[in-house]
Amino acid sequence: MTAQTGSGKTAAFVLPILNRLIGPAKVRVDIRAVILLPTRELAQQTLKEVERFSQFTFVKAGLITGGEDFKVQAAMLRKVPDILIGTPGRLLEQLNAGNLDLKHVEVLVLDEADRMLDMGFSEDVERLAGECAGREQTMLFSATTGGAGLREMIGKVLKDPQHLQVNNVSELASGTRHQIITADHNVHKEQVLNWLLANETYQKAIIFTNTKAMADRLYGRLVALEYKAFVLHGDKDQKDRKAAIDRLKQGGAKIMVATDVAARGLDVEGLDMVINFDMPRSGDDYVHRVGRTGRAGSDGLAISLICHGDWNLMSSVERYLKQSFERRVIKEVKGTYGGPKKVKASGKAVGVKKKKTDVKGDKKKVAAKGPTKRKTANRPKSDLVSQDGMAPLKKRSTPAPAAE
Repeated sequence: MTAQTGSGKTAAFVLPILNRLIGPAKVRVDIRAVILLPTRELAQQTLKEVERFSQFTFVKAGLITGGEDFKVQAAMLRKVPDILIGTPGRLLEQLNAGNLDLKHVEVLVLDEADRMLDMGFSEDVERLAGECAGREQTMLFSATTGGAGLREMIGKVLKDPQHLQVNNVSELASGTRHQIITADHNVHKEQVLNWLLANETYQKAIIFTNTKAMADRLYGRLVALEYKAFVLHGDKDQKDRKAAIDRLKQGGAKIMVATDVAARGLDVEGLDMVINFDMPRSGDDYVHRVGRTGRAGSDGLAISLICHGDWNLMSSVERYLKQSFERRVIKEVKGTYGGPKKVKASGKAVGVKKKKTDVKGDKKKVAAKGPTKRKTANRPKSDLVSQDGMAPLKKRSTPAPAAE
């Protein structure tokens, strides 16, 4: 199934699983459903949804992700939960350690399958799917088409699949406004960012960067300006990441600075503004970023800060989404760059053509220089005589006569 973010995909597979598993209380002997997700945060979020829907049933769920105690997880597996939720890497580790048996799994769910491919989990997913050989149903969910890699995974994991497309994968939430603001350079971007955070009306906001270093830099700047903010990226340990997300959800912090992978799939109530400090590298990444706001029909605002080097990338995203972003100018922080002077029909900037030289070999080739001889100054001839009273032999200026 392909559907835009925030459209309720989690409930679309959790409720049917619970309907299958609900029944009279009995001793659990086998894991009956497995849900695979790309990140710990998304796995924890899904666990909460399962527990919320199953709170008045006898169905129990367990969580297996990296960053948690391996032995504690093994002890939980011995209790045999009905539904097992986890990330591919840690599940495979438990499987290799002999702590996990998936032979009797009835339902396998691959959520955010395109992102699992991006993170290099394809082989792990295929291995885990092979261990669930007796399953009766496999469900794969993705917010994007995922390209050839996803099609290859579908061919290996699913058998005679039916494709359900809730909406166009490039279709954005109708309640979200999409704007771009041009900037001269990164320092100017920071000035624009400060203005937005100080003047826009919002409950909670996410600022996306392409690198962990930039995320840390912006976080430091915001803290120095006394904003209630935190940073989320792959270098943060599990405890810090969980605490940070809880702070945002509970209102202890208002702003999150994050990279793509860390914030993938996050569902935070009241998150109504997304700022792309760095332009995402693809249309699919843009869809996932701005999908953090405007969820379930609510209003949202997505702003991208565009430098000279970001323009063509932004134009490519516009073409992918088949829509034009609103151009916004803020007088208080307006810079000199307002976009390229000339653009192609595609929206990309017109480049400067380089002059062609030596097309037909008309240009004279410079002869290769040989090794240069070291020039020495004319030194005066020495009149020194050796200690034995004999002067040193001199080199003949003319050849010696032939001996008779």
